[in-house]
Amino acid sequence: MRGLKAKRILITGGASGIGAATAARFLEEGSVVCVLDRDPAARKKILHELPNLAAALDADVSNLKQVQGAFAEAIRLMGGVDVLINNAGISIRHNFLDITPEEWDKVIAVNLTGVFYVAQTAARHMMARGTGVILQTASTNGVMGYPFYADYNATKAGVIELTKSMALELAPKVRVCAVAPGYVLTPMQRAEYTDEMLAEVNRKIPLRRHAQPEEIAALFAFLASDDAQNITGHVYTCDGGETAGGLASR
Repeated sequence: MRGLKAKRILITGGASGIGAATAARFLEEGSVVCVLDRDPAARKKILHELPNLAAALDADVSNLKQVQGAFAEAIRLMGGVDVLINNAGISIRHNFLDITPEEWDKVIAVNLTGVFYVAQTAARHMMARGTGVILQTASTNGVMGYPFYADYNATKAGVIELTKSMALELAPKVRVCAVAPGYVLTPMQRAEYTDEMLAEVNRKIPLRRHAQPEEIAALFAFLASDDAQNITGHVYTCDGGETAGGLASR
């Protein structure tokens, strides 16, 4: 991709899954990359797997002071942040009637409030510099109705609307977009499936397979690149055609 060499990238939730694949892709593009993750084992693992990372920083995105501290450290290490991949998130599978207030608050705190904290911190830095790109991980769950994930779905719909509002307010200096993956076969996701469960989910998807984390990473790389300089305020699905026919909740 054009314009990614030497760009300074910060990825939240960057030590595993889509975040780790995205870190690897930007390193391949010649970027300087810091990841932020609250899981110490995952941070240790990605530093071993991607020794060229600038750092794997510890922070809980739902804690504003930790976010600000980690962002300041990323700036100190890299000299600035050109691109933010606002990716950290959690989910809890529950029947709507069984979601507890504590579970609701936890998912909202990470997936929506945390996204806001990180985005606002990055935006202030980028607006002062006069340039930047903020890319946020939404989900097809924020576009379609999925059972058993009401709290998660609500946060991802919120990320989509937050993205659009930010894009309008931060233009023309900062571009803001979201990526909305469908089913993605991360190692954690694969571990939860039997072969039969995986086959049944794949049957619903027009392309008959989950996305690979590297495919989501490729979309992030494109949107961050100079090839996407006229793109802002939009949400891009990568779901194998799943939502095209309303298959999500069947």
